[in-house]
Amino acid sequence: MAQNLGYEKVWLDKSKYEAAEYEYYESKAKPSPQINECHKHLNPAKLMEEQLKKFEKILTSFEQRLNEVVVRVQKLEEVSNASKTTHPVSLNNVTPVTTTTKDQDDEDDVDDVDLFGSDSEEDEEALKVRQKRLADYEQRKSKKPVLIAKSNIILDVKPWDDETDMKVMEEAVRAIQTDGLVWGAAKLVPLAYGIHKLQISCVVEDDKVSVDWLQEQIEEISDYVQSVDIAAFNKV
Repeated sequence: MAQNLGYEKVWLDKSKYEAAEYEYYESKAKPSPQINECHKHLNPAKLMEEQLKKFEKILTSFEQRLNEVVVRVQKLEEVSNASKTTHPVSLNNVTPVTTTTKDQDDEDDVDDVDLFGSDSEEDEEALKVRQKRLADYEQRKSKKPVLIAKSNIILDVKPWDDETDMKVMEEAVRAIQTDGLVWGAAKLVPLAYGIHKLQISCVVEDDKVSVDWLQEQIEEISDYVQSVDIAAFNKV
């Protein structure tokens, strides 16, 4: 029986190994005596002195770099001042640029003609030349296109209820015609509870058609129209 147990792999020295492992980790947890000796020799005042010396070195190098930059800036300013003095810019040599348009030429032609001259000093040929120039000027002036100010307006026309015939309402709105008013596209935009509003666009000439007048004309269609609002207003 004892001979058979000799061949069994039994860890009989487990307690010894556990004690050795504990001593190993305990020795690692303790501070090293060399580190303690270094800490003993460290002096806070000496450490502060060393830090101050390092800071003084950094400050000295920074002052040197700053002085170099100042010297370079001064040299650049001297060079720029020297170039200004050697190549001055004279405004007397600059010739003013004058632009003339066709209208100015026409007005100059008219100004050259003395309209208030005495009849006794004018001969018949000069009078004909003056009249011809005036006629040509008026003709050229009349051919110039006149800029007409226009506006593009989008109106929201709201009906009374969902039973309003929107097609008839649109026809009634488009029936409003006057000089300077052109109707554009229209569409129905849903509001609420099955009610739609008529959104219609138009282009008006500002000098001929007033926006307030147009709103009043649409609101007079009281059988179909409840109110009119301006959704968008842009100059053309």
